[in-house]
Amino acid sequence: MTSTYIIGEIGQNHNGSVDIAKLIIELVSRPVKEEVFGLNLKPINAVKMQKRDLSEELTESQMNRPYDNPNSFGRTYGEHRAFLELTDEEHFEIYKFAKERGVEFVETLCSKGCLSLLKLFTPNFLKVASRDLTNLPLIELMAETKIPIILSTGMGGKRELDEALDIITKHHSNISILHCVSQYPTHPDNLNLKTLTYLLKNYEQYKIGFSDHTIGIAAPPIAVAMGAKIIEKHVTIDRWMKGTDQIGSLGPDGVGRMIRDIRIAERWMGVEDIYIDNCVLEAKIKLERSIATKKELKTGEIITEEDLQLLSPGDGYKWSQRNELIGRTVNQTIPINEIIYKDFLK
Repeated sequence: MTSTYIIGEIGQNHNGSVDIAKLIIELVSRPVKEEVFGLNLKPINAVKMQKRDLSEELTESQMNRPYDNPNSFGRTYGEHRAFLELTDEEHFEIYKFAKERGVEFVETLCSKGCLSLLKLFTPNFLKVASRDLTNLPLIELMAETKIPIILSTGMGGKRELDEALDIITKHHSNISILHCVSQYPTHPDNLNLKTLTYLLKNYEQYKIGFSDHTIGIAAPPIAVAMGAKIIEKHVTIDRWMKGTDQIGSLGPDGVGRMIRDIRIAERWMGVEDIYIDNCVLEAKIKLERSIATKKELKTGEIITEEDLQLLSPGDGYKWSQRNELIGRTVNQTIPINEIIYKDFLK
C-alpha cells in the first residue's frame, strides 16, 4: 500500500485573514476515520498558500479596472487583490501553525518578488501555478533555491512542460507534475484523466499527481487508482462564504470524505495477482457449490454422472473433480440433495 500526498489548497480562501487560514488548517487536518471497519486513516499531508507581488501581477489598466461583483473586496481589481494579499510575516505565522498541527506546507510563488518570503522559512515544496508554466525566469529563480518543485499543467501542453523541466533540471530533479485543467469548475468532458497515464509513461522519473477543479470528491480517488501520487484540492471552512474560489472548494466535511475515499482507494489497490484471500474462505465454504446427490444413493451403489448435481455448501468435491467420484462405490446410504464427502466412499 502506498500513501498519496494530499494537499489542501487554501489559495485565497482565507479572505485576507490569518485567523481564517489557521481555522481552515485546523479543520482539514483533523483525524479521519472509516466507521464500518474502524480504520484510523492518515489525514491530509499539506496545505498550500499562494503569494503574489502586486507590482508584478497585472498591467496598470487591469489593476485599475472596476471590480464590482458580490465577491469583490475592493472598488478596483487592484484593491480587491491587495485586500486578499498577506505579508511574508503572515505567511510565516500560518506556516508555523501548520507545522504545529503536523501538516506540511506548500507555497505558490507568483513572481520573483515573492521569493523574499523564503528569508523567513523554507516550505516543503514550491508550487509553479498553471499560469506560470511559461514564466521561465520565475521558474529559474525557484529552481535555484533547490526546494522541491511541483508543476501544474492546467494551461500547458508537452512543449510548455518540457521547457519548464529543462530549466529546473539544470538545478535539481526533485520535481512533481500535476495533471490539471484550468477551468473552474472543470466540465466532465474536459477532465481527461488519461493524461495521468500519459504522464506516468512519458515522465516516469518524476512524481505524477492531479490538481482537481471538478465538483465533488469522485475524481481524486479515481486518479489515485490510475497512479496519481499527489492530490491537490481547494479547501475552505464554508463554501458559501464570500470569495470567488469558495463555492468550488471542499468544506471540512467534504475534505474528510475525500481523504477517507483516497485512503480507502489506496487499500483497494492491493497486488497485481489473482488469488483466494483468507477473508473470503468463510463465504467460500458457505456459498460455493459442491457435488451432491441428485437421488438417494444406497450402500454399495456405484456413482454415475447422472446421479450428481451441484449444491451449497462448498466444502466438498468440485465439478472439475467429478471423475474422482464417478465409478466409485458408496459405503453408506446418502440421501437425495446432500453433499458427497470423501468419507462416504469406498
